[in-house]
Amino acid sequence: MKRGMALGLGLLMLVMAGQAQNTYIPYELGGDNYYNMYGGPDLDASIAGTNEFERGDTVTLYVDLTNFGRILGFREDRTPQNPTEYALKNAELQEEYKKTTALGITASLVSNSTEVEVKSGDQVVQALKSGEKTTSPLKFTVKIGNHAPSGDYPLNLNLDYDYQNNVRVDASGISTEGSSPSLVNFRASYDYEKANQTVPLSIIVKKQADFEPTGAEGSPRVGEKKAQIEVTYKNIGDEPVTDAVARLSIFKPFSSTDDQAFIGDLAPGEEKTVLFRIDVDSDATPKEYGINSEIKYTDVNGDSIISESMKIPVTVSPQAQSLLIPVLAVVAVIALAAGFLYRRRKGA
Repeated sequence: MKRGMALGLGLLMLVMAGQAQNTYIPYELGGDNYYNMYGGPDLDASIAGTNEFERGDTVTLYVDLTNFGRILGFREDRTPQNPTEYALKNAELQEEYKKTTALGITASLVSNSTEVEVKSGDQVVQALKSGEKTTSPLKFTVKIGNHAPSGDYPLNLNLDYDYQNNVRVDASGISTEGSSPSLVNFRASYDYEKANQTVPLSIIVKKQADFEPTGAEGSPRVGEKKAQIEVTYKNIGDEPVTDAVARLSIFKPFSSTDDQAFIGDLAPGEEKTVLFRIDVDSDATPKEYGINSEIKYTDVNGDSIISESMKIPVTVSPQAQSLLIPVLAVVAVIALAAGFLYRRRKGA
């Protein structure tokens, strides 16, 4: 028996993983099970590079996957009785250690906030062995809302994969021909299981100033020149600004030589009202328009920044009716009536 065991152990190094048929053959089709292994893959994820971004950005998030899977223990299921079975037992042991490899990984990034939108689809990794990290990061496109408040935004990375659950082995015997003995007609049958993990991640939206128009007053008429538009801007961000200047992006049917207004300093939560003067074309259609506006300012670091574009609602009213035509009509009626009375008296 000891001689048979020694022969089986000697064959351990001779039976390579490449000899096995790496197929999804259920172990019920045949073969013997010598070991039941406990453990499996254990995936973790981390963001490669920075995770701090500015509101309004569309960014590529780079995510590394690492497999910390390990074998936690084992139980012998069958005792070998001859040299062939000892060799099969050792061959199975080599295959069982592949239990910690994650296969066909599908990674899906999900945002928990309406302010952060994941624009890209699933990412796939063919296989990841225990102790290894993905050779290149997964890439996800993320859009941050234009007015997203600063702070942490949680993300979930959902991971679905297969892993080898059990192995059965079979062979018709041992061949001693050639320079080294080998198993004849060796076959390994694999049983696979599905698993899933969720890894929490997060991104940070930086503190910044941010603006919104809280009011707009003025109703210019068709054809009016230098019509006054008052706009109130509020700093809804987290940081103060200095030397802020609001400006309009003018388009037809508007024009202006006074499309900029000085705001000055604006602390978080503070608002100020500025005045613009615009001309309205004589052929403009009376309706509500949205004029684009932006604010150029100096931030707390001394950098010159231009805000996101904001729309200012402007309602154009119909052109005022002239009183000259009604007055002339009245005068004409009076003249006709006077002439009629004059001719009537003269005829009498």
